[in-house]
Amino acid sequence: MQVIATIEELREVKRSLCRDIALSNTHRPTVGFVPTMGNLHEGHLALIGRMREESDVSVVSIFVNPTQFGPQEDFDRYPRTLYEDLAKCQAVKVDLVFTPGVDELYLPGRDTEVLVKRLSERFCGAARPGHFAGVALVVAKLFNIVQPDRAYFGQKDFQQFRIIERMVADLDFAVDLIMCPTVREPDGLAMSSRNSYLAAGERMAAATIYAGLKALAAAFGGGEQDAHTLKSIARAALADAVKVEYLEIAEAETLTPREAAQPGDVALIAAHVGTTRLIDNLILEAGENDAA
Repeated sequence: MQVIATIEELREVKRSLCRDIALSNTHRPTVGFVPTMGNLHEGHLALIGRMREESDVSVVSIFVNPTQFGPQEDFDRYPRTLYEDLAKCQAVKVDLVFTPGVDELYLPGRDTEVLVKRLSERFCGAARPGHFAGVALVVAKLFNIVQPDRAYFGQKDFQQFRIIERMVADLDFAVDLIMCPTVREPDGLAMSSRNSYLAAGERMAAATIYAGLKALAAAFGGGEQDAHTLKSIARAALADAVKVEYLEIAEAETLTPREAAQPGDVALIAAHVGTTRLIDNLILEAGENDAA
């Protein structure tokens, strides 16, 4: 595994790796990419594992991106565990880990934005102004630097995935996007670096977010389609300590809110437990009385 901090070196080393592989194989080497902000957990490792299975060259980036944090958000206290992250990447045989500093990715006087309009206007985009513009910018830059054939993301960040998907289509990036299932704790809580912020009592309350989604999905599987009713069922399963920011059922491609849920729609939630903001989602399936 090679750890690289500069764009120039990453490009050169990746080219060299691909050239060496091409000399000993009959196919063009494929490059897989998992962008992260570090503090790697089992969810990240699941993405990396799939990337390793499907790619000749594996690249992971570790970069806490300042442009996607608002002024009052947790950029300064976001967990940074680079030493442990590199050990985890080494253990699963990642080829290249890209660890740029802010000055390496963002030039002084930067004057370019990447904005995916409609998909960024609701849900997390409404609650975190500028967040998705920051995400789109850094992902566009990383795609341009790494030039992967495939990039892997978790379903937990469903709205983010749709925004990146739209950006890739609109800007003609030559990369296939792979959305992988959300990895969960034994009690169902979606794995997230921000889970480490939760105190013990908050951690128990946070697990009811998934319980609420499961209750909603089970009711839909049993035949209920009215979105208001389904959302009320989900809210009833939440602990008192869970303060809902939004809870919606949306068409999965356009993220347009539904009044009557359909198979394949997505139920999305953002909620605060104490000072910690958490997100989750489930895809709705017809005839499923127990959402997995």
